[in-house]
Amino acid sequence: MKLNIIAFDGDGIGPEIVSSTLDVINLLNSKLKLDIEIQREILGFNLLKKNGVTFTDDLLLKSKEADGIILGPVDHNAYPSVSNGGINPSAKLRIELDLYSNIRPAKNYVNVKSLSQNMDLVIVRENTEGFYADRNMYDGSGEFSPVPGVGLSLRKITKEASLKIAKSAFEIAKSRSVNKSIKSKVHVVHKANVMKITDGIFLDACRHLSSKYNDVDYEEMLVDACAAHLVRKPDQFDVIVTTNMFGDILSDLATELSGSLGLAGSLNAGSNHAMAQAQHGAAPDIADKNIANPISLILSSAMLLDWLGKNRKIDKLILASNLINDSVLELLKDKENFTRDLGGNASTSKITENLIKILNKII
Repeated sequence: MKLNIIAFDGDGIGPEIVSSTLDVINLLNSKLKLDIEIQREILGFNLLKKNGVTFTDDLLLKSKEADGIILGPVDHNAYPSVSNGGINPSAKLRIELDLYSNIRPAKNYVNVKSLSQNMDLVIVRENTEGFYADRNMYDGSGEFSPVPGVGLSLRKITKEASLKIAKSAFEIAKSRSVNKSIKSKVHVVHKANVMKITDGIFLDACRHLSSKYNDVDYEEMLVDACAAHLVRKPDQFDVIVTTNMFGDILSDLATELSGSLGLAGSLNAGSNHAMAQAQHGAAPDIADKNIANPISLILSSAMLLDWLGKNRKIDKLILASNLINDSVLELLKDKENFTRDLGGNASTSKITENLIKILNKII
């Protein structure tokens, strides 16, 4: 069964770390005969220079037809207005492909200096509504200014989206219980003491789903308390499920506490589509210097292969995902493989080369 993956270069360091990621996938494709066909495309500023727009309907159609997507970081905050061609590709793909679940693991690595200990958690973030004004309305923006000096922002929370993200979290927790002697736990993170209606809808959905998962422990926590507990005692968390903006903030906090955003895998997943996307941004200040850490996007792509393997029932893809994860663990045992964000001096190309050497040994 041939699989088509479309890979978008993105902005800033995007082309460099996408190249590293594709080198890893191409090796596994060859060694394990995965039968993956990769189509590489540009978007963002490079496409804006060429076509006057950062993302096109044609690219959206190709994405919908693909089995999986790898999206390099995009610098959409620096794009021109939408009317001048500055479409946010990440938001567009998440909404159009209904990638309602953003899955962001955070864990400690041996030898990687961090501000936490024994962290091994997954934040499951609702990905399509909440306070994100550029994507939470059918038409128009959820943020507007009725008169000069006054800005209003609308938060949309729906029962349907809340049920879907809650189910994703409980299923992930259930799968994590397989290799544990104790039950996994889902922490539902909210601010219902202030936003009683919107977070009330979210909490009701999570409580409803919890009754169907007796093999998973359940706890609720206010978002400010969760931030404090992530710093104080992160090992109490297994799976955190929360709304869009809370999840975005908490996942960056968790991964920085664990060592670096450069190690933070991230998968945007729906019922029929999935997209690997590094958790960090485009970092244009270090673009084309061969110093960016590609591991976040490589781990994100491993998550994509795992998702495809489970959804298409292709064991070789799950094996490929596990091999990438094992190889990254081995790579990070040697501080010579640390890029600048980890306190080292290794180049993008060098750690890609070393990761491939490790993969070749363990395949």
